[in-house]
Amino acid sequence: MSKQAQADAAPVERRTLYKAFTASLSGTALEWYDFALYGAATAVVFNKLFFPDDDPAMATIKAFLTYAAGYISRPIGGIVFGRLGDRIGRKRVLVWTLVLIGAATFGIAFLPTYAQAGLWGPALLVLLRFLQGVGVGGEWGGAVLLSSEFSKPGERGLWASAAQVGVPLGSVLANLVLIVMTATMPAEAFLSWGWRLAFGFSIVLVGFGLWIRHTLEETPVFQRLLERGEAAKAPVTEVLRTQGRALTGAILCRVGPDVLYAFFAVFVLVWLKTGPNRLSDAEALTCTMVAGALQVVTMPFAGWLSDRTSRKWLYGTAAVAGGAWTFVFIAMTQTRSFGLALLGVVLGLVCHSFMYAPQAAHIAEQFHARLRYTGSSLAYTFAGIIGGGFAPSVFAVLIALAPNGYMVAGYVLLAAVVTLIGLAMGRRVVDEVDAVETVPAEQHAGHHAGH
Repeated sequence: MSKQAQADAAPVERRTLYKAFTASLSGTALEWYDFALYGAATAVVFNKLFFPDDDPAMATIKAFLTYAAGYISRPIGGIVFGRLGDRIGRKRVLVWTLVLIGAATFGIAFLPTYAQAGLWGPALLVLLRFLQGVGVGGEWGGAVLLSSEFSKPGERGLWASAAQVGVPLGSVLANLVLIVMTATMPAEAFLSWGWRLAFGFSIVLVGFGLWIRHTLEETPVFQRLLERGEAAKAPVTEVLRTQGRALTGAILCRVGPDVLYAFFAVFVLVWLKTGPNRLSDAEALTCTMVAGALQVVTMPFAGWLSDRTSRKWLYGTAAVAGGAWTFVFIAMTQTRSFGLALLGVVLGLVCHSFMYAPQAAHIAEQFHARLRYTGSSLAYTFAGIIGGGFAPSVFAVLIALAPNGYMVAGYVLLAAVVTLIGLAMGRRVVDEVDAVETVPAEQHAGHHAGH
């Protein structure tokens, strides 16, 4: 190992690392508070207030297509903010993405409904959802780097999981807010104005996230890139030209986790209420909240475990388990048992944890440091469209075709197979320093040609 490589791998002060972990987690927690809240509201509010239809199933499908708008717009954020993140730095860009996500979510709290403004209501909802997605498209890749590029080799799986822990943390908070509101106010009041308070609460998370990010320095990896004059000038072009296999593998490996999460954290609210179980809103939300709370623990553990075993092996095993478990869960929910429904959602999201936590470090390690923000963001955003974006709508269509739910389970299993293909395409970082060490731009293409 060269002296320069050793310097690049040197650990930073632990206090700074903890701050980076918190900064990464706070942003993705806001992101997923917004997205989980939107997903839950889609199933219980938006299909009634913004997409009224004589056919309840069709209203739900329309509402979930709006949910997909937040995924379709992600690549725009990935391209714009990913490029900026590799050119001017991780920290500055992550402040902008946080503001954009928060402003869009806060704006939803003040939207007129279809009954109040006609088509303008759903049109503005789609627009704000679109802007949410743009912000999210630039958030994830940078949030992963914010914590992982402060950590030392051999611990990247654990510290990079900060961005992933924000997912269940934000989801739990969103579900908790909805549970409290639906349990303490009449259904008419919740549909009239209660749901707006939940979206307005996002401004508190934005304030905390901005404060913690402003107190953090730029990552040491990007600082060294600037010092050496090696920051990429055209990162999007360079990623597409030199790292096509890495990008394709990273995109495909994300499909399984996205589809599994779309079922067990989003569409499951519809399934548990309208499927064989016929649970109440509060019971269905409790299932996702408890399962999400456990993920706050299981995700860091899975990230830590991936540092001590094999990320790809752990990831792949969880993909197979998640695909198989969905069939078991569908069978369990024929019993109309709240306890079995809760157990099923918990184990489904545990499978998700052991894919999603190692995913952050795995994808970041596929790309060179000077292109890592762009590469990670492109992989995240394009996979989101293929995987999570349209999954709830596909689930709704499949349930309409086959109400027993097994076609949905087959779709989740197919997504798991796609993930295995993506993992097989990914490179294994033999030398941990290879993932953080920087090389001059003119050597970059030749370096990766050997992988």
